[in-house]
Amino acid sequence: MLTTVLTVGSGALVGFVLGLLGAGGSILAVPLLLYVVGVTDPHVAIGTSAVAVAVSALINLVLHARDGHIRWPCAITYAASGSLGAAVGAAVGKSIDGRRLLLAFAVAMVGVGASLLMRKPGAGDNNVHITPRLAARLVPIGFVTGAASGFFGIGGGFLIVPGLIGATNMVMLHAVGSSLVAITAFGAATAASSAGAAFVLWGVAGEFIAGGLIGGLLGTKLCAVLAPRKALLTRIFAGFVFVTAAYIAWRSLAT
Repeated sequence: MLTTVLTVGSGALVGFVLGLLGAGGSILAVPLLLYVVGVTDPHVAIGTSAVAVAVSALINLVLHARDGHIRWPCAITYAASGSLGAAVGAAVGKSIDGRRLLLAFAVAMVGVGASLLMRKPGAGDNNVHITPRLAARLVPIGFVTGAASGFFGIGGGFLIVPGLIGATNMVMLHAVGSSLVAITAFGAATAASSAGAAFVLWGVAGEFIAGGLIGGLLGTKLCAVLAPRKALLTRIFAGFVFVTAAYIAWRSLAT
């Protein structure tokens, strides 16, 4: 019973942050599964999180689409190239020793925190349209982001949002919504690869997804309401990411 509560609660946290920021929540899934839920194998934690994050992102995608926050041509272009990268990254990640993978994950989380702190909300173009030049920027960025997502079993939203803004100059709110298209696609590609290698705990993933639905509803509703304070929320979350990265590194080195 306690494990179920912890799993659902962890999923709710991930769904909430995904709905609110369109980033960051998915990178919490692996450490939550390892150190809160109690999954022992890092590869299984990564595979299970990929399934849960893909479905949670899809839920938040529907919610943001309902509110008109998605720029579909840009989002689809990014997601298409990123899905290929995610499949490549997942294949490479499965061949890496679990302890080394966690150390690399901790290093990546430091980059996550830094990228979150460098965001500048409030600026951008409200009416972005796809062009050949814009697509030429989106495709390689999408592939690299997807590869990182597949390797670490994360949604990659911390890279997708600034990547979308840098390539298209879309506003933060639209980048948050559009990023969920790619997060869903990346997670699905990683989940398929992990499921084929039997690295998914389906019961745990289901409970995580149930929590993600609850958290996603709350996070999406707060996304627009708390827009003036999102910079503060981002700084707080970045600090939490740094602390989590230090804890993962310590645990992986101590074993």
